[in-house]
Amino acid sequence: MKAWTQELWMDVPRRMDFVNITSEVEAAVRKSGIREGLCLVNAMHITASVFINDDEPGLHEDYKRWLEGLAPFDPSPARYAHNRTGEDNGDAHHKRQVMGREVVVAVTGGRLHFGPWEQIFYGEFDGRRKKRVLIKVIGE
Repeated sequence: MKAWTQELWMDVPRRMDFVNITSEVEAAVRKSGIREGLCLVNAMHITASVFINDDEPGLHEDYKRWLEGLAPFDPSPARYAHNRTGEDNGDAHHKRQVMGREVVVAVTGGRLHFGPWEQIFYGEFDGRRKKRVLIKVIGE
């Protein structure tokens, strides 16, 4: 068994947005040389997410509207106690919690083994600085 790691840096200018990173993850799996195993894709920041879904713009708009309804952006310390620390991103922590931290995808025959329409996305909920995504491929 072997493991291979690659980092992907994300710099998303919008406060909340979704970026399809499937091609970058596929490239990492190819570079790893691993034919059978697992691929972990992990957001390495507490206000970002990695998730799997369809690359359909209407769905992404629905997610944004739904997440904003659950945890609306409000920089004041009145809504989020976290903002009393000098931060203004209490909402982003909640959005990340709902969307998840990482995904694991099977690697079969040296390729990501997806169901129909599945793609990997980086979700940004507090843009304005570079953030890191970890790709780790484990297998044979």
